Amino acid sequence: LQAASWSGNKDVVALLLEKGADVNSQGGYYGNALQAASWIGASEIVGLLISRGADINAIGRHHGTALQAACWDDRTQLVKLLLSCGANVCLQGGLYGDALQAAAWGGSPRVVDTLLAGGANVDAQCGYFGNALQAAAWRGHGQIVYTLARNGAKVDAQGTHFRNAIDAASSEGH
Repeated sequence: LQAASWSGNKDVVALLLEKGADVNSQGGYYGNALQAASWIGASEIVGLLISRGADINAIGRHHGTALQAACWDDRTQLVKLLLSCGANVCLQGGLYGDALQAAAWGGSPRVVDTLLAGGANVDAQCGYFGNALQAAAWRGHGQIVYTLARNGAKVDAQGTHFRNAIDAASSEGH
């Protein structure tokens, strides 16, 4: 089911579900089918999986949650869909720590704005970069750095991989 979801093949996903595939089966690189579909931006498959009982807040190994998987790219409508279906914007897990850090790393100002409007914790300490501000600074996403700072991000907050946002930015020459 996870492989079919990752491939974007809605017909195969539907068939597997009809034949009794466990919509919440965990394992593999993407964690579960919902995370795989979210990673590739397959909104129709995401909707199908949710309608069949997928745990929208299940935490997988690499991508954390389906919301985090959707946030790495400019998938604002998918992020809004997941939030409207009950995705916890502050849930932590996976490489990026939380959805806001994934979005800050990914570089979509619209996704960052959507998460902040949905109640994301701008100073959550988690994930590889420590916080969203350091992820955005490391990637050189100036508009997101500005947005996070304007929304109260502590610019001198200590991180896990870098001392602070300035250290993260300068490590990549930004």
